[in-house]
Amino acid sequence: MVQAKSWILKQHFEGFPKDSDFELKQEQLPEPKDGEVLVEAVFLSVDPYMRPYSRVRMQPGDVMIGTQVAKVIQSNNPAFPVGCHVVGRCGWRTSTVSDGTGLTRVLNDWPQDVPLSLAIGGLGMPGLTALYGLEEVLAIKPGETLLVNAAAGAVGSVVGQIAKLKGCKVVGSAGSDAKVAYLKELGFDQVFNYKTVPSLEEALKQASPEGYDCFFDNVGGLFSSVVLPQMKYLGRIAVCGGISLYNDEEPQTGPYPHLNMIFKELRMEGFLVGRWEHKNEESLKRMLAWVQEGKLKFREHVTVGFENMPAAFMGMLQGENTGKAIIKV
Repeated sequence: MVQAKSWILKQHFEGFPKDSDFELKQEQLPEPKDGEVLVEAVFLSVDPYMRPYSRVRMQPGDVMIGTQVAKVIQSNNPAFPVGCHVVGRCGWRTSTVSDGTGLTRVLNDWPQDVPLSLAIGGLGMPGLTALYGLEEVLAIKPGETLLVNAAAGAVGSVVGQIAKLKGCKVVGSAGSDAKVAYLKELGFDQVFNYKTVPSLEEALKQASPEGYDCFFDNVGGLFSSVVLPQMKYLGRIAVCGGISLYNDEEPQTGPYPHLNMIFKELRMEGFLVGRWEHKNEESLKRMLAWVQEGKLKFREHVTVGFENMPAAFMGMLQGENTGKAIIKV
């Protein structure tokens, strides 16, 4: 019998999450039955989506949702032999008995010099979100100008690098001078700290006086409203996230986008990465090649200790991380 720990959503978040919303529990796991495996978490992910999803997909008492890189410890399932690593939607748990549902083996040819933690970061869901948002939703073309906000986060930092690989001019917005410096190291053409510029509107105009062909939106709210008038005719907007809205106790209202959408004939599309799940293996191999060629780089914000998951989650929502926020067990 294996003793496992898990973090429970004790009560739905009201406004910004707090320590008392979480509860750490222990349980004894049963031996894996035929077709089942026992996996042990190695790295766990905290992501912005967990905040809004907790309201619509969870009830108080549920284990917090989330993805992890885990190692197979016991196996009665030939698809997952002992010792292999998987990416699993196991939630905030140290160990899990699974029938294989929601488990995906890490690529067989995963290079030894590439950290496994990237399988829940730049070479996982966040990286694929960046890729599909650019290729499938925005259909970016060489020579276009792309704007991405929350640009130093797990998704935004990959968005900018791939857009540069594809011949675009990239403008990024981030929330600290250190993040601005990091994005310049990655090759972004223009970057600004949205918290310190006198005017967001003027900062956007100075970064690209001719306007923007594409906008990869991770933030929503006021930021997005300021961008819309600066989109070019027939501009495209990929709505990936709305982190400025997630912790509101009262919904934000207006200004409304309709006239800009109509007169500029803009296209705005929301998306979830799972739409293109059938392409994941091929896409990850392409991205892994970019990593090995030195064309795609990642930074991770690592918190050590499963007991620190709530703090890591809340810190991520406050923008403490540069790159992907992960927990090392």
